[in-house]
Amino acid sequence: MKVFGRSWRALAAAALATAALVGLSACDSESRAKSPAANGPSVIAPGLPGEENRTLSAADATEQRAEDDSPNSADVSYARMMIAHHSQALEMTELTPEHAESTQVKRLAERIAAAQNPEIKAMQGWLKRHGKDEKTEGHDHAAMPGMATDAQLKKLRAAEGKAFDQLFLTLMITHHEGAITMATDVKAQGNNIQIEEMADDVIAQQTSEITRMRDMQ
Repeated sequence: MKVFGRSWRALAAAALATAALVGLSACDSESRAKSPAANGPSVIAPGLPGEENRTLSAADATEQRAEDDSPNSADVSYARMMIAHHSQALEMTELTPEHAESTQVKRLAERIAAAQNPEIKAMQGWLKRHGKDEKTEGHDHAAMPGMATDAQLKKLRAAEGKAFDQLFLTLMITHHEGAITMATDVKAQGNNIQIEEMADDVIAQQTSEITRMRDMQ
């Protein structure tokens, strides 16, 4: 009986220890779930006109976006302006077959055109689906970040060979930097998931191309 008693007490002690560990683990898991770090950094959500901004947890912000990602004015403005922005880039790439000397520059121009043509069509389709006109009334295209001036485009059209290659790279790097600025802005100010995904593509693609162009200079 004494041996049995000791064995029973040992089993009971072990069971209590296990229960305590389980309890601590549960408390620790609950604590992590409630902690801000577990849910990511807080997010500032712009309020409606006349209302103050709100601070949301990352989880709440994601949930809110999933429930309502209806386009706001920043999303619509981005799509309209980026169509015009991309169109100028295509205007510049169309000059390379006859004016460029470098095979690398010609191939780069082909890649830019191959990427931006579909992006223009995607943004046009997005505007149409949301019942928005493509026109940017009252907006000065020349004021958009990175846009080449009429004088710069005239100079590019007149350039030949190496002079064209260098001017093309200089203008296109600035043009890409402007597109990245616009994409970064709409990621902060917009609300539509599809526009955000388009902006992410622009940032990734054009950042890579800027690096390539700088290596070519």
